[in-house]
Amino acid sequence: MADSLQKFLFEDSAVRGELVDVSATWQQVQQHRQYPQAVKTVLGEMLSAAALLSANLKFNGAIVMQIHGDGPVKLLVVECDSDLNLRATAKLAEDAIVDDHASLTDLVNAQGNGRFVITLDPKDKLPGQQAYQGIVPLVGESVAVVIENYMLRSEQLDTKLWLAADDSVARGLLLQKLPREGGTPGTSGDTDDLATWDRSVMLAQTLRREELLSTDVETLMRRLFWEETIRLFDARHPQFQCTCTREKVGTMLKMLGEEEVASAVEELGKLEIDCDFCGQHYEFDRVDCAQLFAVESPVETLLPANQNKH
Repeated sequence: MADSLQKFLFEDSAVRGELVDVSATWQQVQQHRQYPQAVKTVLGEMLSAAALLSANLKFNGAIVMQIHGDGPVKLLVVECDSDLNLRATAKLAEDAIVDDHASLTDLVNAQGNGRFVITLDPKDKLPGQQAYQGIVPLVGESVAVVIENYMLRSEQLDTKLWLAADDSVARGLLLQKLPREGGTPGTSGDTDDLATWDRSVMLAQTLRREELLSTDVETLMRRLFWEETIRLFDARHPQFQCTCTREKVGTMLKMLGEEEVASAVEELGKLEIDCDFCGQHYEFDRVDCAQLFAVESPVETLLPANQNKH
């Protein structure tokens, strides 16, 4: 079945929510890499969280979530664009030994040096525009708490997340209290919003991990908020998609420098690169690598701008 993301709004209140099921996408992510059980849990939860946060992007671009670790897991990366195309990968230390029940702290924050990074990367950048990147210490015992702390600290938004993932399922719930536009703090609108927020969080806190893993989005919505007046929006459908191309791999090689690339080709005969996200295989031989560093269109650079070639 297709993955789904359901957005909803508590009527007459500045409180919104989302429920997401990215299980099909999660299974495709795992086709390309094999991870220890504890890593699957964390990466699957990040996949759900990225979809939940990306559903509210106000620009054409992508959100990239990264956890840089100092334990057996060195890097966790999930990317989701405004069309809910997702991809994810993890990098482990060469000698990593991961217990099935390892916590997030055990995996990526063993020495207290872990970092959480969110990058907002517009697709069509204006001249001089750069991607926005927020970097914070890794504060929290779970992916959900780490993101909640980030959202409150960086976006000043009260956000609550419930995430769960196993070998085959990845789902999540987000609740968010939005600021009122205009008005005065302490008005009846603010009081009503706070009451709705407290009530919705209390209801969501009855949700257990096992229930989240075993129950579809539509059923979860009915179970949790059946007494609430909720406005539903059209469901959206996340999916797996990798954006790697041969051109992008070539650009990465050019960043290494001509001397280093030439040395590697001399030693290996050709360069072979597999995409960490989708497993796509790319090969660059001596001729391919030489072309990467060749001057483009040298004849054209010698011609005046208004002179036609014959």
